[in-house]
Amino acid sequence: MKNQLNSQGFFKGLKVVELANILAGPSVGMFFAEMGAEVIKIENKTTNGDITRSWKLPNEPKDNNYSAYYCSINYHKKVLLLDLNKAADLEVVYEHIRSADIVITNFKSASADKIGIGFEQLQALNSTLIIGHLKGFPDGERPAFDVVLQAETGFLYMTGEKNRPPAKLPVALIDVLAAHQLKEALLIALLHQARTGKGSVVSVSLYEAAIASLVNQATNWLMANHIPQKMGTQHPNIAPYGDLLFTKDDKMIVLAVGTERHYQSLCKVFPLDALKNKVFSTNTLRVQNRDQLVEILAKAFLKENSETIMKRLLDAKIPAGLVRNMKEVFSEKSAQNMILEEVFEDGRMTKRVKTVVF
Repeated sequence: MKNQLNSQGFFKGLKVVELANILAGPSVGMFFAEMGAEVIKIENKTTNGDITRSWKLPNEPKDNNYSAYYCSINYHKKVLLLDLNKAADLEVVYEHIRSADIVITNFKSASADKIGIGFEQLQALNSTLIIGHLKGFPDGERPAFDVVLQAETGFLYMTGEKNRPPAKLPVALIDVLAAHQLKEALLIALLHQARTGKGSVVSVSLYEAAIASLVNQATNWLMANHIPQKMGTQHPNIAPYGDLLFTKDDKMIVLAVGTERHYQSLCKVFPLDALKNKVFSTNTLRVQNRDQLVEILAKAFLKENSETIMKRLLDAKIPAGLVRNMKEVFSEKSAQNMILEEVFEDGRMTKRVKTVVF
């Protein structure tokens, strides 16, 4: 294909200094590394590096100096273990800053100024520098991990099964969302730099990134005074959507019948008179009578194996998916194509998935 963008080496020649740890900041650094940039990751020598190095699963080797979690967002980076309270180590960072294009940091302002890596201190070293800053809450001082943000921004309240305690999203999604916001901000800052020759500071709070990601759930409250409740995988506005149905071979299939055409097709795949009842004739009525509808579908799904049902649904172009565990996910060729491998200094092969998929 002509004029196709090759993302792999797009940022070759760009230098990024990563003064951030855990997930959000390092995943931004990995984005630039995947696209060919030189990424220098500075880790705290006094704490044995990024804290996620120690976040190991029970079955991970105890003698490795990094966890699978750490590997997930640290790829193709040059890692320097330094003590920034020592003048010599701080000077090493300053040397990299002088020739850097971008710095990624999640230090609190007071701590950064005290160490010598505050915004003004870094810009004094390099006037064209772009600084990307991540913080938990807008004030920049309140400590926050992902589950705290999920609680404070409504995700935890509306996630989980009805009449059960809230359920945390199984990945630190608020970190991931904030990282994407910062990537966008940094790309705009690079465009600004190219046009004006000037550096800039862009800042993203995880809190605001989370609020921005509430989309329809936020608007359901803002416009309809509806407080979203726990519905498991179901959807407050559409049915059957998100409903989990067991098959004869004890697999689960999820439906996403988002249009009237989809529902009419479902009625052809499962030609049951009950599905044609007038109480299911519109999406609004299906939402109101969801429990009755799901009960009918559940009985039909239990009569056949998952492979047979999935083929019939997909042949009818009905959005549906098989609920897979991680082993089953990566048995698919499309998922295998997403894996990035890198041999670390100790000779161990590490794996993670791409953050760049365009």
